[in-house]
Amino acid sequence: MFRDRRRIHLIYFIIDFFLIGFSFYLPYKFNPTLVPQDLLGFKLYFPVFAFWGTSLIFFLNNYRLYSTDRSLDIIQDWWMVIKCVFFSAILAALFIFIIKINIFSRLVFIESVLLLLFSLSFWRTLKRIYARYLVRQGHWNYNVLIVGAGKIGSELVEQITSNPNLGIKIVGFLDDAKTSACNGFKVLGKIEDLEEIARKHFIDEIYVTIPSERKITSEIVLKGAKLKRTVRVVAEHFDLPFRQVKLDYIGLMPLVTYLEREYHRSEHFTKRFLDLIISGGILILLFPLLMAIAFLIKLDSPGPVFYLGKRCGKKGRVFNFYKFRSMVALADNYKEELRHKSEVQGPIFKIRNDPRITRFGRLLRKYSLDEIPQLINVLKGDMSLVGPRPFPVEESEKIENKYLARLNINPGITGLAQIYGRSNLPFRHWVRWDIWYINNWSLGLDLKILWRTIPVVLRGVGAY
Repeated sequence: MFRDRRRIHLIYFIIDFFLIGFSFYLPYKFNPTLVPQDLLGFKLYFPVFAFWGTSLIFFLNNYRLYSTDRSLDIIQDWWMVIKCVFFSAILAALFIFIIKINIFSRLVFIESVLLLLFSLSFWRTLKRIYARYLVRQGHWNYNVLIVGAGKIGSELVEQITSNPNLGIKIVGFLDDAKTSACNGFKVLGKIEDLEEIARKHFIDEIYVTIPSERKITSEIVLKGAKLKRTVRVVAEHFDLPFRQVKLDYIGLMPLVTYLEREYHRSEHFTKRFLDLIISGGILILLFPLLMAIAFLIKLDSPGPVFYLGKRCGKKGRVFNFYKFRSMVALADNYKEELRHKSEVQGPIFKIRNDPRITRFGRLLRKYSLDEIPQLINVLKGDMSLVGPRPFPVEESEKIENKYLARLNINPGITGLAQIYGRSNLPFRHWVRWDIWYINNWSLGLDLKILWRTIPVVLRGVGAY
């Protein structure tokens, strides 16, 4: 396994080496603004290219881009490549300035940057697509044994099966109290049978979902070391909704730390600026489409064009929520009569084939066209482009206190729950994605969510 990894790293390095050389050679060789490429010109350009290429390879290696981290996606690969090219370009510019190469063409420099960004990102995209294909075909998968077939073990199975690109193959469970299957996977024995089952089923990693049982967990870790198997332990209180979790050390003592996330004012300003620019631009571009939708709504059924509902926003503030009307007029009056048919667990009311939806409204909902007027809420400051979805006031009042942290920020038009299943998600997963977003927000995360929302909307997945 170690030898295979070294060979893969070497292949990645060789591909990068040639792509970097190509990205430097092409702008230099075919730039019409340069004097004929004589030996003197090459001697002046070569040290810059050599320094630039070396520093770029250093950054690529530092960001672990000579391995395939299955937890990353294509956008994250691109972002790391952008950072590597950016930092190396700054160093190259400083190098040019320090050694005073006055004839170095700015056009060559810019073209080299663009070629590096394209070539290094493009081949990594192809690599990740091919790697995912191999993983889905059963190659490079690793066998996992889960200790604990309770609630946490069941949720771990859901997370693993919803992320097939990780290549994790669940072999089964070990549990002292339960013998029946858990989420379709067998309980293979008791915890004391760990060594025998790990050898019999060629287990690569052991996941422990009973961290509160410290003595048992310690014994499993020791057995894992003896078997030379990786042991991963689900963090205690992993589902706390209002904390970040990280590992600290005091001397040799590891500490799991739960802490609040604090944002700088500049981060809030950046998010608001992004909201205004994108939402305003979309409204201007889609204005003809909005007029056509309004006309078809009036043509399809009697009633107003817009639906105005009351939603809970930041800190529980109630605001008017805009949507294109996709139901019959006064549809809220029939809500209680239909509540027993709700297909979503928890306080949220959702019916896949809601009889109140109009013919044109069903099309609007499938492709989320009814959500476009919420851009007005974004401009007003009631909402953001990305954030937890706002719930109706009466439904928000039924949410458990531990999930109220989702009201710490402005609600959004889209969010992690929307790109990971929308209405198909269980309610508990929906709110946990919201809390995770709040605790891990960044501008890059917002851009990633916006980008991944596009194919979800076009496919109409989970929209009803």
